Amino acid sequence: MLGGISIWQLLIVLGIIILIFGTKKLRNVGSDLGGAVKGFKNAVHEEDKDDAKQDNAAPQAKVSHEEPVNTYDAQAEENTTARNEERK
Repeated sequence: MLGGISIWQLLIVLGIIILIFGTKKLRNVGSDLGGAVKGFKNAVHEEDKDDAKQDNAAPQAKVSHEEPVNTYDAQAEENTTARNEERK
C-alpha cells in the first residue's frame, strides 16, 4: 500500500493513461526520458574527469613545516643570562 492507494487503483490509472496517449506515444516518452537521463549521467561523468585532470595538472605548493635554523629567542636568552648570574 502506497499511502492508501491500492494496486488496483494504480492499474486503473495506468489503463486510462494508455487509452488516452496510446502505447506508441508512451514508448517514445519513455525512450526520450531514458536518453535524457543517460545524457545527464555522461555530462556529470565528463565534468568529474575534467576536474580530476585540472587537479592533476595544476602544480601544488610545497609547504615546509621545519623552523629556520637561525632562530633567536631574545626572551629565553635574557632569562638564561639572569639565571646564570644568580648562580654565580
